[in-house]
Order: sequence, then C-alpha cells, then structure tokens
Amino acid sequence: MSIELSIGQLEGWVAQGFFPFARIGACLMVAPVFGARFVPPRTRIILAVAITALVAPMIPTPAIAPFSPQGIVVVFQQLLIGVALGFALQIVFDALGLAGQLLANSMGLSFAFNVDPLRGSSTPALGQLYIILATLMFLALGGHAAIVEVLVAGLYALPVGVSGLGQEGLWALIIWGGQLFSGALGVALPGITALLIVNLAFGVVSRAAPSLNLFAVGFPVSLVIGLLVVLAGIAPMLESFTALLAQGFEFVRGLHGGP
Repeated sequence: MSIELSIGQLEGWVAQGFFPFARIGACLMVAPVFGARFVPPRTRIILAVAITALVAPMIPTPAIAPFSPQGIVVVFQQLLIGVALGFALQIVFDALGLAGQLLANSMGLSFAFNVDPLRGSSTPALGQLYIILATLMFLALGGHAAIVEVLVAGLYALPVGVSGLGQEGLWALIIWGGQLFSGALGVALPGITALLIVNLAFGVVSRAAPSLNLFAVGFPVSLVIGLLVVLAGIAPMLESFTALLAQGFEFVRGLHGGP
C-alpha cells in the first residue's frame, strides 16, 4: 500500500506552518525580552517553531503556494505584522530608557555610560537601571506570556492573507511612536522639575555670593539630590511603566482587530 502525495498537498502543508511562523518569528525577533541581545537567535527560532506547531492546525490558512508571487506577498505582510507588534511594545521600554537619559543629563550623569545588555549598545547608566527594573516588572506581571497570547489571538483576529495592516494600521503605528517621547517626559518630568528648582536656587546663590565656586559645590549637591529623586521616584516610575505597558497591549490588540 503506497501513499501518494501531490504537489498541491505538500504546498498546503508548508503554507499552513510557514505563514504563521513568519509572523511569530518576526515578532519574537524584536519584542521586549525575547528580542534582547543576550537571547540567542537559535532560541528565538526554536520558540517560534514550537508556538507555530501548537497553533498552526487551529488557524485558517489561505490556499496559496508559499513560493508563488502571491505567497511572497503574504510572507512580507506577515513579517510586517510581526515586526509592528514587537516594535509597538518595545517603544514602552525605550521610553523608560529615554526618561533615564533626560534625568541623567539634568543631574550631571550624562557621562556615565554602560553597555545595555538588551541591545548591546552604550546607554546612560540611569536609563539602563530603569530598563532593568522595567524588565523585571514585565516578567513579574507575565508580560512574556501576554506577548504569546496576543500573537495567537492576532492569528484569529487578523488571519493570514494578502491583506495586512493596511494604511490605517501603519499610520496608527507611526502615531504610537509618539509615546516614546510623551512616556519618557511623563516619567522624567518630576525629577527634571526638582533639579530645575535646585539649579535656580544655585543661580540665586551665585548672585548673592559671586565669590562662591558653584562648580565645586553645585555638582555634588545636584548629584546627591538627583539620586534622592531617583530613589523616591522608583515606585512612581514602575506605576507609569505598568500604565504604558497596558496601553501598549491595548494598542497591539487594536492593531490587528482583536478584543
């Protein structure tokens, strides 16, 4: 007894797994924590294959040959959707890094750079502290599992096909990029305001006592007050991060039409 397989059946099986894998793999390559530099690419690929193997038999897949011109368009759309989902959540972490950089510039720590383990680039030490705290909070809240949940739900809400995010979805993603600046300013504004008041006070002192060397006195005082502001602002910073993260997941669910 022999089993005969046609080319159409083989292409259908390949398409059933390859199209969802393109979206899931693209998202895991840029998503927070999963897309970090210290996570080997082989681990991300294995995880993407495992998720695809679980969800591929349960999601609708178009009858399109994966190596046809139409299939190439579908793969491109899935890669775009996956990168957009991961990028939308990564903006939340970048907002905290930018907030730490703004605060470090105000307190005189702009020269204190360190290697960011998430991206492998040099970032201000204060921004890296914020990102590390946010990563721990993200894992404690189950954000890594929520990303997988959003990915699977997106395969139902926005099925695999030639049509992707569309012009409205791409425009919404561009507008969402503004959260990088508004979120950073919201986190760093209390500390920047406190340090601005300190600098204004030193300006008044310099007018009252011109002989006082403000460069020798002002920098240590600004640094100490800045560290106290950072210590007092850790809890509000984590609350702001939680709110930004909730907005990020809400945006991602709305991006692919999910609930």
